[in-house]
Amino acid sequence: MRFAVQSRNDPQSNELMERAINYLTDFGLVVDEEKPEIVLSIGGDGTLLHAFHRYTHMLSEVSFVGIHTGHLGFYADWKPSEIEKLVISIAKGEFKVIEYPLLEVTINYQTSDDCYTYLALNESTVKSPEVTLVMDVELNGRPFERFRGDGLCISTPSGSTAYNKALGGAILHPSLQALQLTEMASINNRVFRTVGSSLVLPAHHKCILKPVKAEDFMVTVDHVQLLHKNVKSIQYRVANEKVRFARFKAFPFWQRVHDSFIDSDLQE
Repeated sequence: MRFAVQSRNDPQSNELMERAINYLTDFGLVVDEEKPEIVLSIGGDGTLLHAFHRYTHMLSEVSFVGIHTGHLGFYADWKPSEIEKLVISIAKGEFKVIEYPLLEVTINYQTSDDCYTYLALNESTVKSPEVTLVMDVELNGRPFERFRGDGLCISTPSGSTAYNKALGGAILHPSLQALQLTEMASINNRVFRTVGSSLVLPAHHKCILKPVKAEDFMVTVDHVQLLHKNVKSIQYRVANEKVRFARFKAFPFWQRVHDSFIDSDLQE
């Protein structure tokens, strides 16, 4: 089996990376940074995001597994003390592959027929370089609302526990084939109105954002932030591609939510 390792590049993560490489090669696995079959992410959820974007061109061929060297993450659920157990499980092939949906982001431009398409594991956000973002929101080709506010966040189910949750969006189980549209500080008064609630769209629905006046926008795709000029529209849909995780042990999603956001020591 071919493998690669993505480290957060701090001393603890790098030391653990060296141990993992030595253990795995001792079991006969081969380091292959170009075409791995499994990628170990050592650090936190941010490290796994970097690993994901490093291999978006071969998602159908690679599986990810995370080892956290900080706080427990939603993608990194192995502890450093469990590295030997993990290596043995990988070497024996004792894992199953689970797949989660991704977000496809397509940006079209006023000045050309060219478009850029990105894949997001967590979310994409849109903000205006100006003070207020003004966007027409279309759902399945029908006008839905004219949004005015700080910005919009479109997230995957697995990313619903990240920025989306901080904005007051719902937490979705990562197995759901859906995307979620959540507002950032919308303007609602007697003149301007938005729905004010997060919208959960199924896989066969599309969300299209169309500029009203300004054509330049700050668009993020997970941790990557870019200024896009002369934007005609931004389309969001559930991607055909999926992210694959190597699952070695049961760790129910709602238990992970509990452990991450609810301190059981405070419960009576």
